[in-house]
Amino acid sequence: MNFAIAGERHTPALRWLADGLGEELRRHGYVQVDPGTDDVRLVLNFTRADRPEPYRRRSQATFVVSVIQVPERPGDILRAAYPLLVRSLSNLLIYLVGDEQAIRETYFVTLERGYYPLAVAPGDDAYFARVYERLAPLASSRLVIKNEFVPDLPPELWNGDETTEQLRWASRKLEELDLLPAPFPIQEILPEKDFRHVQHLYGIGGLSYGNLSARHGPRSFWMSASGVNKARLETIGRDILLVTGYDPEKNAMILSVPPHVEPRRVSVDAIEHWMIYTAHPEVKAIVHVHAWMEGVPSTEVNYPCGTYELASAVSELVNKSPDPACAVIGLKNHGLTITGRSLPEIFARIEGKILRQVPMS
Repeated sequence: MNFAIAGERHTPALRWLADGLGEELRRHGYVQVDPGTDDVRLVLNFTRADRPEPYRRRSQATFVVSVIQVPERPGDILRAAYPLLVRSLSNLLIYLVGDEQAIRETYFVTLERGYYPLAVAPGDDAYFARVYERLAPLASSRLVIKNEFVPDLPPELWNGDETTEQLRWASRKLEELDLLPAPFPIQEILPEKDFRHVQHLYGIGGLSYGNLSARHGPRSFWMSASGVNKARLETIGRDILLVTGYDPEKNAMILSVPPHVEPRRVSVDAIEHWMIYTAHPEVKAIVHVHAWMEGVPSTEVNYPCGTYELASAVSELVNKSPDPACAVIGLKNHGLTITGRSLPEIFARIEGKILRQVPMS
């Protein structure tokens, strides 16, 4: 895998970080290339808090990590750092606190998960190794967001079936939970212009968030679309889609849609649901929410949503569950995936147990 370092390292501390992290990446087999390379996979984009400049990607596969240093730790790190993440158009922000000569504190800020500190101090011998351990799994993960639409949905399913009616019912239950699109109130943190950018980026369209699916056949399932108001799942092929498979060569989800409907993309978590349904015939429904429950097993790495690696990690924890058809799995710094024998059964199990605040680590 290759990487590039872009932007101005305007303090000795930032030059130290760039040199040390670059050396750590090369030690793990990464090859450094020019920032203008078309197929660069990872970019470390050094920019400023007062003027956050984005790195202009040439490929969707490029993972951009912006690096910003401030002299003092703000009273509210999330409120100070999150807008910088958005304005720099980054997948991840490394937010550093320190003077020109030395970094004192390191924080990771992500679009969906908020922020969390790096426990190791910059002067520690293990510092760059710990930064790499946090960074590399995210940068090397594979997004499965391509959709291949096949206009072959049978006419008798153009208006849905009993299962899609159950999805509509569950979407209204999801709205009643009154959860946010992220485990923190981004609409209170961001200025209106930046919030609109995040809305556009994630296709946020309503007041209820998360996603829902229910099994249709041995290897197919109905699932909510991306960027729709989950409280108003109406049109088949637009709001609710039938997932029929995954093509590993194209790295795409396969969907059966009506020929007369302009389809929307299915939720980015479709690959995760596909893995679970394929491995466990007894699982009939899955709900994902940006919330938490006490005492749940959790993934160890906060992979981005929609990646093959997150799907594999969640599926493996479902495999280890005493009852895979009745599992509650935590997604580190993000939320929950809940399996069930039906959607009503899932909502009955979690009633009164959902915590709005997701623990960050």
